[in-house]
Amino acid sequence: MLQSLIIQNYALIDKLEINFREGLNIVTGETGAGKSILLGAIGLLLGQRADAAALKDKERSCVVEGMFVATNRDVEPLFEANDIDFSSDVTIRRIVSPSGKSRAFINDQPVTLAALKDIGEGLVDIHSQHQNMLLQNAAFQLKVVDLLADSKKLQDGYRAAFAKFKHAARRLSELEEQARLSQKDLDYLTHLFNELKAANLQEGEQADLENEQQQLTHAEEIKLTFTRVAALLSSEEACATKMLREASAMLEKMGGVFAKAEPLSDRLQSSLIEVRDVAHDVEAIAESTEVNVERLAEVNERLDLIYALQKKHKASTVEELIAVRGQLEQKVSLVENMDEQLAALRKERDALHEQAKTLAEELSKLRRKVFPAIESHVVHVLRELGMPSAAMQVEHAELPELLPTGKDEIRFLFSANKGMPPQDIARIASGGEISRLMLSLKSLVAWTGNLPTIIFDEIDTGVSGEVADRMGVIISELGKSIQVVNITHLPQIASKGQTHFLVYKVETASETTTAIRQLSDSERVTEIAKMLSGQSLSEAAIKNAKELLKR
Repeated sequence: MLQSLIIQNYALIDKLEINFREGLNIVTGETGAGKSILLGAIGLLLGQRADAAALKDKERSCVVEGMFVATNRDVEPLFEANDIDFSSDVTIRRIVSPSGKSRAFINDQPVTLAALKDIGEGLVDIHSQHQNMLLQNAAFQLKVVDLLADSKKLQDGYRAAFAKFKHAARRLSELEEQARLSQKDLDYLTHLFNELKAANLQEGEQADLENEQQQLTHAEEIKLTFTRVAALLSSEEACATKMLREASAMLEKMGGVFAKAEPLSDRLQSSLIEVRDVAHDVEAIAESTEVNVERLAEVNERLDLIYALQKKHKASTVEELIAVRGQLEQKVSLVENMDEQLAALRKERDALHEQAKTLAEELSKLRRKVFPAIESHVVHVLRELGMPSAAMQVEHAELPELLPTGKDEIRFLFSANKGMPPQDIARIASGGEISRLMLSLKSLVAWTGNLPTIIFDEIDTGVSGEVADRMGVIISELGKSIQVVNITHLPQIASKGQTHFLVYKVETASETTTAIRQLSDSERVTEIAKMLSGQSLSEAAIKNAKELLKR
């Protein structure tokens, strides 16, 4: 229920506050007085787009605030879904800055426009002439059926099952495509893997092979050089070791007469030991170094294989090639075992499909149960609204595939004339007929307790006279179940309200503003009389107005 509405600096409104009541609230006013401005302000509370052009004073922010009591039983889950603390007393505030940026708050908690729209639609249902066109939409017709069937819990369960089924189906499709491509490449992947496996690569071998290749390539030069060095160090004739030995002995002999000679002799002796060690290692290398053409060929061949594999796989080391080998092994194994994965996923998909199908059948059964009630109620109300020959039929067909909404295709068929079979509403219903059809459906849904506050914006378009009076009765009855705010130009409907508001313009020397006030009983007589006869009030119009209010 909408308790109050405060609007500041919006369009022609400087500041106004409206306190709505339970039951049927009537809003009237001359064309252009600003009734649509009220709807625009309420639309801001429901998440509609904000525009700085709507600000009355371009230097100040626009503020719209609505206080609600959440009576619709479907509202609380909307709060939970949007991570907002629930309270039955709800305050929604929308602030639009001069720059056009807007902020939204629910119970002083900042919220996104998506959350505002989600929760706002659970609190207020604005029915405009535009919404009449929704009646021609299959999705809207199905929504009406679901509201009457009270199928929300079953719908939630079905949607969850359907989502799981679709997820499994997508995974299966992706895996099947991967399998198709992988199977095509399996021979090549297997070849690459087998090639690397046969190479039997070992970590660190490339560096060892390159060192060995270097040694084998220069073996002859190495052997000759080390043989010559060995001769210089330790041959029988003049050699380094012989000269060091003689020099050390001479200095040792001088040690008795010259103190500095002995340390030098010791140093030469140490050098002699080091040279002998070097000579020994040099001789060993000279002896062990052999010119091995066959081994050189083997090393070159191995390195050529390694270099070729590195180029092929864009690798720079043997270790990287070993990693590539592991990846190829996994890919080959994955492809070879993919049939098992596909079979398991098909089984999972089919099981989830059966679960979703079962829930869809239950949902379809629940929906079909309310078809007779819809048809009989709508026909009854349409006859009350001056359409004695009206016929209404809910056409149902089962779809071959599951959809997010289930397996049902539903269309509302309608006929206004006797002898004419019901046909698609979009093809035959006039504007006035659609208004009456929509009212009959709204009244049916409201009596289930599944509608929030409803705002009718000239739902009476295309009707007049006795039909307007009957429509007013139905809207008044609707106000006994829920709060209704009805914007109307028809006195027959305006007279049915428990509370009556007048929207009017106030003109000063500098500006024009829109205002609204609740009418007293006597003021209602005058307002309805004006709606009957215009500004020139006659005794007959006043008498007629009193009679309408009395009824």
